[in-house]
Amino acid sequence: MCQYSSEDGFANDWHLVHLGGRAQGGAGLVTLEASAVLPEGRISPGDLGIWKDEHIPGLERIARFVHTQGARVGIQLAHAGRKASMSTPFIKERLLLPEEGGWQPVGPSAIAFSPHYAVPAALDKAGIDAIVEAFRQAACRAARAGFDFVEIHAAHGYLVHEFLSPLANHRTDEYGGSLENRSRLALAVVDAVRGAWPAHLPVFVRISATDWAEGGWNADEAVALARPLREHGVDLVDVSSGGLVPYAAVPARPGFQVPFAARIRRESGIATAAVGLITTPAQASAIVEKGEADIVLLAREMLRDPYWPLHAAIALGKTASWPKQYLRAAPSHAPARAEFARS
Repeated sequence: MCQYSSEDGFANDWHLVHLGGRAQGGAGLVTLEASAVLPEGRISPGDLGIWKDEHIPGLERIARFVHTQGARVGIQLAHAGRKASMSTPFIKERLLLPEEGGWQPVGPSAIAFSPHYAVPAALDKAGIDAIVEAFRQAACRAARAGFDFVEIHAAHGYLVHEFLSPLANHRTDEYGGSLENRSRLALAVVDAVRGAWPAHLPVFVRISATDWAEGGWNADEAVALARPLREHGVDLVDVSSGGLVPYAAVPARPGFQVPFAARIRRESGIATAAVGLITTPAQASAIVEKGEADIVLLAREMLRDPYWPLHAAIALGKTASWPKQYLRAAPSHAPARAEFARS
């Protein structure tokens, strides 16, 4: 979940406490927010970044603490594409002008997300290659920071998703038209990241399974993309949806995206993560027990309750280790947590 609390992309005390608290709360995986691989790939000036080596110490500090709480930690590598150069959402969302520090967004085609966003500059081949290289360098930095996995953000209307969807991609070159062409950037980014990332550590890709809009990216194409993702070395697909167009008709209800994760897992043979309005321990447990997804990822629910996993264990009659500093408040059978050593 983007915190919009960085300056020049740097992680700070807020990020340490925010993410460290979720690790204390029993999360098995802690994922840092969408972190820009280039400064112009930020959604807003408040976005976290991983586009320069100076970002590494702050990220390493977070990874190191999360490990002491027994959790694994990863980071989303992202480029906002045409949804860049916006104000932080803490104030009224609007396009930043150049005199306010705004910049020129880029995308597959010169098509704005909405009238309130900038018209992006259509990327040429050199620009595409530079972005792929930026993802590669970001993966190198993530490894140096001590992360256990990276997740390529190819969902929610950001750059890689924009290339996938015919609603944002009107190109007539090798990056547009057919599904194979529209998938070309996604696979190039995967190859760059996988090649730079340690072979024994996993790579995730977050996708939107559908645009929820006529003529857009759909579940059949998501399944078709998942197969080459697996072949190119992706270990897990994190299955979300929407975000490409502001007029999407999203039928939001508890677990509404889980069927997409189940279908991709079943038909492509790749591990998946289920997300979206998963709020109760019984609901989350059932998703894994039924084989609808391999893991469940929580976002807003973990904002509401950083200790959700510990509370879920109690609700499900399971045992979870508690931070030793909190044992006086834990159930009598709860074990203390040992420090995790990354290997």
